[in-house]
Amino acid sequence: VQLQAFGGGLVQAGGSQRLSCAASGRIFSSHVMGWFRQVSGKEREWVSSIRWGTGGPYYADSVKGRFTIAREKSENTVYLQMNSLKPEDTAVYYCALSRRGAISDRDEYDSWGQGTLVTVSS
Repeated sequence: VQLQAFGGGLVQAGGSQRLSCAASGRIFSSHVMGWFRQVSGKEREWVSSIRWGTGGPYYADSVKGRFTIAREKSENTVYLQMNSLKPEDTAVYYCALSRRGAISDRDEYDSWGQGTLVTVSS
Protein backbone atom coordinates (compact mmCIF):
# COMPACT_ATOMS: atom_id res chain seq x y z
CA VAL A 1 0.00 0.00 0.00
CA GLN A 2 1.31 3.43 -0.94
CA LEU A 3 0.18 6.49 0.96
CA GLN A 4 0.15 10.10 -0.12
CA ALA A 5 -0.61 12.96 2.25
CA PHE A 6 -2.06 16.31 1.24
CA GLY A 7 -3.27 19.50 2.83
CA GLY A 8 -0.41 21.05 4.71
CA GLY A 9 0.22 24.75 4.66
CA LEU A 10 0.47 27.93 6.68
CA VAL A 11 -2.34 28.74 9.09
CA GLN A 12 -2.78 31.25 11.88
CA ALA A 13 -3.12 30.17 15.47
CA GLY A 14 -6.73 29.36 16.26
CA GLY A 15 -7.39 28.40 12.68
CA SER A 16 -8.19 25.08 11.04
CA GLN A 17 -6.61 22.81 8.49
CA ARG A 18 -7.62 19.47 7.02
CA LEU A 19 -5.13 16.85 6.00
CA SER A 20 -5.92 14.02 3.63
CA CYS A 21 -4.14 10.75 3.04
CA ALA A 22 -4.95 8.71 -0.03
CA ALA A 23 -4.04 5.05 -0.08
CA SER A 24 -3.45 2.92 -3.13
CA GLY A 25 -4.01 -0.77 -2.62
CA ARG A 26 -6.28 -2.79 -0.41
CA ILE A 27 -6.92 -1.80 3.20
CA PHE A 28 -8.53 -4.43 5.37
CA SER A 29 -10.89 -4.02 8.28
CA SER A 30 -8.23 -5.17 10.72
CA HIS A 31 -5.85 -2.42 9.66
CA VAL A 32 -5.34 0.89 11.39
CA MET A 33 -4.54 4.19 9.72
CA GLY A 34 -2.68 6.75 11.77
CA TRP A 35 -1.28 10.23 11.75
CA PHE A 36 2.06 11.10 13.26
CA ARG A 37 3.99 14.35 13.34
CA GLN A 38 7.61 15.30 13.62
CA VAL A 39 9.49 18.46 14.44
CA SER A 40 13.07 18.72 13.26
CA GLY A 41 15.39 17.25 15.86
CA LYS A 42 12.64 15.45 17.73
CA GLU A 43 11.14 12.00 17.54
CA ARG A 44 8.11 11.34 15.43
CA GLU A 45 5.09 11.38 17.72
CA TRP A 46 1.73 9.77 17.39
CA VAL A 47 -1.24 12.10 16.87
CA SER A 48 -4.30 10.03 16.04
CA SER A 49 -5.43 6.70 14.61
CA ILE A 50 -8.57 5.11 13.29
CA ARG A 51 -9.60 1.49 12.93
CA TRP A 52 -10.42 0.98 9.27
CA GLY A 53 -13.23 -1.48 9.92
CA THR A 54 -15.13 0.16 12.77
CA GLY A 55 -13.99 3.74 12.38
CA GLY A 56 -13.08 3.84 16.05
CA PRO A 57 -10.85 6.86 16.66
CA TYR A 58 -7.95 7.38 19.04
CA TYR A 59 -6.22 10.62 19.96
CA ALA A 60 -3.11 11.77 21.74
CA ASP A 61 -3.91 13.91 24.77
CA SER A 62 -2.27 16.91 23.13
CA VAL A 63 -4.85 17.01 20.34
CA LYS A 64 -7.93 15.52 21.97
CA GLY A 65 -10.91 17.80 21.54
CA ARG A 66 -9.24 19.77 18.73
CA PHE A 67 -8.49 17.17 16.05
CA THR A 68 -10.87 14.73 14.42
CA ILE A 69 -9.87 11.71 12.38
CA ALA A 70 -12.18 10.11 9.86
CA ARG A 71 -11.97 7.72 6.97
CA GLU A 72 -13.87 7.34 3.72
CA LYS A 73 -13.70 3.69 2.75
CA SER A 74 -15.01 4.21 -0.77
CA GLU A 75 -12.15 6.62 -1.47
CA ASN A 76 -9.48 4.77 0.51
CA THR A 77 -8.78 8.05 2.24
CA VAL A 78 -8.24 9.11 5.83
CA TYR A 79 -8.67 12.68 6.99
CA LEU A 80 -7.39 14.69 9.92
CA GLN A 81 -9.44 17.78 10.69
CA MET A 82 -7.38 20.08 12.86
CA ASN A 83 -9.13 22.91 14.69
CA SER A 84 -7.98 25.48 17.23
CA LEU A 85 -4.45 25.08 15.97
CA LYS A 86 -1.56 26.18 18.14
CA PRO A 87 2.01 27.10 17.20
CA GLU A 88 3.16 23.90 18.92
CA ASP A 89 1.19 21.92 16.33
CA THR A 90 3.71 23.02 13.73
CA ALA A 91 5.31 19.88 12.30
CA VAL A 92 5.57 17.61 9.32
CA TYR A 93 2.54 15.34 9.45
CA TYR A 94 2.75 11.76 8.21
CA CYS A 95 0.03 9.26 7.58
CA ALA A 96 0.77 5.61 8.09
CA LEU A 97 -0.77 2.15 7.93
CA SER A 98 -0.49 -0.56 10.55
CA ARG A 99 -1.36 -4.00 9.21
CA ARG A 100 -1.02 -5.37 12.72
CA GLY A 101 -3.68 -3.03 14.04
CA ALA A 102 -1.40 -1.02 16.28
CA ILE A 103 -2.65 2.29 17.59
CA SER A 104 0.18 4.52 18.78
CA ASP A 105 3.42 2.52 18.45
CA ARG A 106 5.12 3.92 15.37
CA ASP A 107 7.33 0.83 15.08
CA GLU A 108 4.19 -1.18 14.33
CA TYR A 109 3.38 0.94 11.28
CA ASP A 110 4.73 -0.47 8.05
CA SER A 111 3.65 1.93 5.31
CA TRP A 112 4.28 5.66 5.47
CA GLY A 113 3.31 8.63 3.37
CA GLN A 114 5.75 11.33 2.38
CA GLY A 115 4.72 13.92 4.96
CA THR A 116 3.07 17.29 4.64
CA LEU A 117 4.20 20.40 6.50
CA VAL A 118 1.78 22.30 8.71
CA THR A 119 2.99 25.64 10.01
CA VAL A 120 0.95 27.48 12.61
CA SER A 121 1.88 31.12 13.05
CA SER A 122 1.28 32.97 16.29
